[in-house]
Amino acid sequence: SPAFHDALWNPNFLGPARQILGGTVRFWHDQVFCKPPRCGGPVAWHQDYSYWTRTGPMNHLTCWIALDDTDKANGCLHYIPGSHRWSLLPMPSIAGSLDAIADALSEEQRDQLSKPVAIEITAGQACFHHPLTLHGSEGNRSSRPRRAMVINVMLDGTRSLSDDPLLDGVDPIPSGQPVAGQFFPLLELPATP
Repeated sequence: SPAFHDALWNPNFLGPARQILGGTVRFWHDQVFCKPPRCGGPVAWHQDYSYWTRTGPMNHLTCWIALDDTDKANGCLHYIPGSHRWSLLPMPSIAGSLDAIADALSEEQRDQLSKPVAIEITAGQACFHHPLTLHGSEGNRSSRPRRAMVINVMLDGTRSLSDDPLLDGVDPIPSGQPVAGQFFPLLELPATP
């Protein structure tokens, strides 16, 4: 829809994304998440970069935009503080147990896993996170939906590390070449009048 398309060029998203990554950014991919009332299940602790290792260096960023008010009752996002400094962990099954990754963690990391921070935000607000930040969410126990849009971007100059397609349905970019093309456009701030 036009609203989801145009969000990519919204200065309220693009300005902070450029500041955080330190330059011009390219679109990587987007998603919409929906946890229906009393139905949406947990999303296991994971690091986004575990899904993106076909690119390097690791210059990616996730922006999670609430389309509904989100809180603990309807399955808001939770972060593990300091986990962005951890190394890349194995990719867990995203559905099922929230703690599926616990067996891959050190004792100190498991201790941190027991101290998540809830990201309770209102519709229209957003949070940004590093590609190694461990995050997940509980199921939706409320009578309200929990919907969100996620925009993933990367710093211009990020390269393909694979001769296979980087994402399903996208032509391959030869290993070593910068990620570019129609599916990975530069996201420029709109010109001011």
